[in-house]
Amino acid sequence: MIVSLHPDLLPRRAWALVQRWLLAWWRIIDLGAVVLVLLCTPSSYRRAARIRLARQIYTDTVPILPGFTVLAALLSLVITHIVVVTALSYGLTRYALEMVIRVLVLELIPLTAALFIAMRTTIPGAAELARLRSAGALQALRAQGGDPVRMEFLPRVLAGAYASVTLAALSCVVALLMAYLGVYGLTSAGVPAYTRMFGQVFTPSITLVFALKTLLFSLAVALIPMAGSLHPAQRQPDGAQGGLARLFAVLLLIELVSLLGNYY
Repeated sequence: MIVSLHPDLLPRRAWALVQRWLLAWWRIIDLGAVVLVLLCTPSSYRRAARIRLARQIYTDTVPILPGFTVLAALLSLVITHIVVVTALSYGLTRYALEMVIRVLVLELIPLTAALFIAMRTTIPGAAELARLRSAGALQALRAQGGDPVRMEFLPRVLAGAYASVTLAALSCVVALLMAYLGVYGLTSAGVPAYTRMFGQVFTPSITLVFALKTLLFSLAVALIPMAGSLHPAQRQPDGAQGGLARLFAVLLLIELVSLLGNYY
C-alpha cells in the first residue's frame, strides 16, 4: 500500500521540528543566563548557600574521584603500552610518547571525564529535580518564599561543572605520570627529555584550546541535562533521548572545533 502525504504536511512537520529545536536550546541558554546572574548576585554567597554548594560539590565529586582516577591510570598504561609497542615495530619510537600525550591527555581524558560526570552526576541529578517538580516540592518551596533555581538548580549546575573540571585535571596529571612510567620506568633519567617534549606539545595556543575545551565540556554536561528538568513533562519539546542527543552533539562539536584549533 502506498501512502501519499499531503503537500503541506512536510513543511508543517519541518517547522514543528525547528520550533522544538529552538525551544530546547532557548531553555538551555535561559538557564545558563540565570545561573550567570545568580553567580553575580551577593545573596547567592550567604552562609546557607555556601554550605549547600559545598555539600553538593562534595557529593558530586569526592565519591567518584578515586574510582575515575584509577580508571584513568589503567587506561593510560594500556594505551601507552599499545602505542609504544606499535611505534617500536615501525621504527617510530621517538614519536611514541608525544603521540600518547596528544591522544590521551589532550583528547580522550577531558571527553571521558565529561561523559562520566554526565552519566554519573548531572543526568541523575536532573532526573531527581524532575521528580521533585512532579511531586510539587519545587512549587511548595516557591510558595514559602524560596527560589528553586537558586536553592536546587544552581548548586547542582556548579557542582557538575566543578566535578568535570576536577576529574579532567587530576586524570590528566595521572595520565602524564603513567605515560612517563610506561616509557621510562622507575627512573629519573628520562625527566629532561620528557619535560622538553611536554613543552613542545603544550604550546600556549594548544594549552589555551585545551583549557577552553575542558571548560566548555563542563558547562555542557552541567547545563544541558538540567535545563529540561525545569519544565513539566507535557511542556517538553522532546523526551530524555532528545536531551542526550543534544548533549552528545555539543560535546562532539566542541571536540571537532578543538581538533581544528590544534591541528589546522
